[in-house]
Amino acid sequence: MTQTDRQIQKVRNAIDDLIQTATTYDVDTLDRIYHHNLHVVMIDTDHNLNTANKDTFKGLFAAKRDAGDPPMNTWAKYHSIDVNGDTAHVLLSRKNDLSGVDMDLTLSIDLVHDDGRWQVKREVIFLRPEA
Repeated sequence: MTQTDRQIQKVRNAIDDLIQTATTYDVDTLDRIYHHNLHVVMIDTDHNLNTANKDTFKGLFAAKRDAGDPPMNTWAKYHSIDVNGDTAHVLLSRKNDLSGVDMDLTLSIDLVHDDGRWQVKREVIFLRPEA
């Protein structure tokens, strides 16, 4: 396995961890995975733009946890993972009901290697009704 392949695998592991912790509302672990400058942009099915910072986005998962919501779907399809030094980009599709309705999501996720680990710095999320 090449150095690039190892870096791609580490980034994929970070996103796999993100999916596992987010879908089970593990806010403490999300705090470690999300960079302190996290910026989330979500475009809903009516083309409305919503943004969130780290605390706001973690609060969404905390609210679902506190409401006793069941874990979300962990299904993911990776389209691409690109690593360039201490930055990475992941493009993937997901299926979940984060917005309260079953949706297909396309996510563009930027990561930075900071403090000895890969951290999510930006998520751009496009929502589509589940087919």
